[in-house]
Amino acid sequence: MDNTAENNQKFTAEMPDLEVLFELADLFKVFGDSTRIRIMFTISENEMSVLSIAEALNMEQSTISHQLRVLRQNKLVRVRRDGKQIYYSLDDDHVKKIIEMGLDHVLE
Repeated sequence: MDNTAENNQKFTAEMPDLEVLFELADLFKVFGDSTRIRIMFTISENEMSVLSIAEALNMEQSTISHQLRVLRQNKLVRVRRDGKQIYYSLDDDHVKKIIEMGLDHVLE
């Protein structure tokens, strides 16, 4: 078997299940919206309330809330309650790394 065929066979054997690949594609669709990217970039260093995010991005709170709901459903942001106030931050370092790697790629 030549080296190319061997590499192709190895890659195919390591490929995740089709369902996992669909989930990955859906995850990247979430990153396909500039408002969601702006929100994630804004909260990448510090947790913030909806009002603070809306002010930072000069957008309506309802728009921010809707997009945060999408981000939460996709496990990209987390919520912390402090009394009646709710704060949002990136879910984990993986999300920050995805954003940073995408930005690095675009800036190359």
